[in-house]
Amino acid sequence: MKLIFAGTPDFAAAALQALLDAGHDIALVLTQPDRPAGRGMKLLASPVKQLAQQHGIAVYQPEKLRTPEQQAPVAAIEVDVMVVAAYGIILPQRVLDLPRLGCLNIHASLLPRWRGAAPIQRAIQAGDAETGITIMQMDAGLDTGAMLSKHIVPISAEDSSRSLHDKLAETGAYAIVAALADLPTLQAGAQPQPADGVTYAEKIRKDEAAIDWQWPAEQIVRRLHAFDPFPGCTTLQGETLIKCWSGELAAGSGAPGTVLAADAQGVLVAAGSGAVRLTELQRPGGKRLSARDFLAGGKLQVGEVLR
Repeated sequence: MKLIFAGTPDFAAAALQALLDAGHDIALVLTQPDRPAGRGMKLLASPVKQLAQQHGIAVYQPEKLRTPEQQAPVAAIEVDVMVVAAYGIILPQRVLDLPRLGCLNIHASLLPRWRGAAPIQRAIQAGDAETGITIMQMDAGLDTGAMLSKHIVPISAEDSSRSLHDKLAETGAYAIVAALADLPTLQAGAQPQPADGVTYAEKIRKDEAAIDWQWPAEQIVRRLHAFDPFPGCTTLQGETLIKCWSGELAAGSGAPGTVLAADAQGVLVAAGSGAVRLTELQRPGGKRLSARDFLAGGKLQVGEVLR
């Protein structure tokens, strides 16, 4: 098929590569404008742009797609389908109507659960046992279009957003290739999303990072997993902000925030119920370290209270 592809991060790049491997003709790639990144804040091309350039595909990077002028490069190309994956820019109805067979979205949840910006993180944070990929026929709503196919991905107790992202990216790449191979049948049997079970995955905010040790241990561990790699959870040792990247449920009790043990196995901290063993931590300006290496660079005393 002749396609336009719209996407920005690594999740989308995996789907673009799969479409190229499957022999689809990618006439144009839409991706967000280059953004400053790194310590030098140099402009960095998105993973999708980098992949498109490697394959000699034309790239278009509008800030928005609201006006006829902004839409003109898309409207100038007659294509069968636009495939959208984590693009990050709203597509107005006029753009959705341009491809012959419409626009398909690769969404990283089992719709209608976790519509919105952060479905991977919110699924882990909520303690969901499974998530997946939904291939959706896009409409003008926020992830409200009819569903063409679903692919379930279990969430393990060890999954972080980082590891679950990689599983879903691989599944999404497979799912969109399979959907395009059987598109007329899938579109004929498209299922509207049910009204029941709708949840919204709001964008992750940095101010959600702080751990409240009054929470149950299970809730804290889920948040640790959900916020890796962004923004990372935080706690205070005195006035020093420590990032807590990974942890596990452990036996222990005490006043919430109290350090119960600090050794090579981890930093054991009492929660509102149960305890959490922090296994990967980071000091300001430092690197992510195992608990063993973190403790070698500075002590946490049994009995002191994190907050």
